[in-house]
Amino acid sequence: MEFGTIEREIYVEASPEIVFEVVSSPKHLRQWWPDDARYDPRPGSAGEIVFGDRDAGGTVVPFTVVNARPPRTFSFRWTHPADEAAAEGNSLLVTFELTPSGGGTLLRMTEAGFRELGWEAAVLERQYQKHVAGWDFHLSRLVPYIAGLGVRP
Repeated sequence: MEFGTIEREIYVEASPEIVFEVVSSPKHLRQWWPDDARYDPRPGSAGEIVFGDRDAGGTVVPFTVVNARPPRTFSFRWTHPADEAAAEGNSLLVTFELTPSGGGTLLRMTEAGFRELGWEAAVLERQYQKHVAGWDFHLSRLVPYIAGLGVRP
């Protein structure tokens, strides 16, 4: 197995504009992925996402917006050391690409940069598998969350 890039595609019965808002806005992101998100969804904005309770030992993860082209593309880097700027080689790059499809949107998510982090083989495999499981879980929450918003495609 290569452990290089994670790719997922899901169909969402909502317009690309709605899906873009849900994958880029901190207020929506925290409903289906992290427990908290603090950043401005504009390129270059640095912030953080939090898994668990920040005050009770939760995991705070640096988060930097790379690209935001509504309603087609939103990308960010994350997992870099808090005292370093996000860049290739010290962080993972997540990209959401949105394509109109039928009456809704085809969302393609990729996460890349695992090999570039320089981890030893066992750590690389463990981190890659952890992210695969995480995206499978969290992306499965995206469609029902959008459906619950009560918006039409």
